[in-house]
Amino acid sequence: MKYWLTVFAFLFGLLLFSQNNNNTNSYLDINYFSGNIALHNNDILHLIKGHPEGVILSWNKKTFGEEAWQQRFNYPDYGASFIYQDLKNDVLGENYGLYAHYNFYFFKRNLMFRIGQGVAYNTNPYDKLDNHKNIAFGSHLLSSTYVMLNYKKERLFKRFGLQTGLSLIHYSNANVKAPNTSVNSMAFNLGLTYNLDEDDTEYIDNLNDEKFTERIKYNIAFRSGINQSDIIGSGQYPFYIVSAYADKRLSHVSAVQFGAEVFFSNFLKELIYYQSVSFPELDVTGDEDYKRVGLFVGHELFINKMSVESQVGYYVYYPYDFEGRMYLRIGLKRYFGKKFFGAVTLKSHGAKAEAVEFGIGVRL
Repeated sequence: MKYWLTVFAFLFGLLLFSQNNNNTNSYLDINYFSGNIALHNNDILHLIKGHPEGVILSWNKKTFGEEAWQQRFNYPDYGASFIYQDLKNDVLGENYGLYAHYNFYFFKRNLMFRIGQGVAYNTNPYDKLDNHKNIAFGSHLLSSTYVMLNYKKERLFKRFGLQTGLSLIHYSNANVKAPNTSVNSMAFNLGLTYNLDEDDTEYIDNLNDEKFTERIKYNIAFRSGINQSDIIGSGQYPFYIVSAYADKRLSHVSAVQFGAEVFFSNFLKELIYYQSVSFPELDVTGDEDYKRVGLFVGHELFINKMSVESQVGYYVYYPYDFEGRMYLRIGLKRYFGKKFFGAVTLKSHGAKAEAVEFGIGVRL
């Protein structure tokens, strides 16, 4: 298979690099995977034909407890990944993705859980003339998330080790451009690891984790981006979200949130007008307000200067019915100092994405 040339070139270059670095505290892994596309939406049934396969190449940096957060999370790895996937369907094409990831360990470091987030490139997205069957991907660029759950043994033979388990790879453009039914691949993976150092550094275990809490803090966030309704060709429009919320830090790693936000989703303007003139049976007059107001509760998991944010919301002002009153948000935040942060989040209604949001904010 042609992608093995890329694999060998990648490994050869990194192995040469490793000979000149005596203490990198890092390792490489290469994983072959094969599996099935999950049928999460009957609309993509015609796109499921073969058994998608591919390869995951990763560089991983180990941690040994020099910082307190590393000890709290049982000395995780962090790194970068490249994924090539052949979706086994000419309509869907092939995907190439770049990711940042964390590896977390359990059961005496024999069980590894990896989560990666990145951007993928699809070779054959929807085109109304040349590829009208590909309703999964409406654009070349896709948001992608992958997770791995592997049994892992390092240094079985000198610097080499093995890992095997299950992987889930998700691709979606989050309605940046229609169509967008997305694809989820469930796969079995088998991999080889190679440590770049002859020996590992000793783990530091000196954490004195006293109880930690903070007073209630107040946050203001602004999020924006572009998206489109499910009507192909209806146009891409900017959206704006203003959020105000309070958070209470419960521990070094956890906080809860409660707040309110206003949504200015311009794609709804076009959708309201379109339905009012094209589908009189829907009883849309065209005068409905496109704005929405929501209340939400959330949780924030702190990992070093990064955090994982998850929220559940309910629209209290909802003049136009679009995908239901409940909504979800999940994503990553990066703190710059103690007050300012940036965020990339995904907003959805159940399994149906509405938008990828890029945000900035302040915590007072």
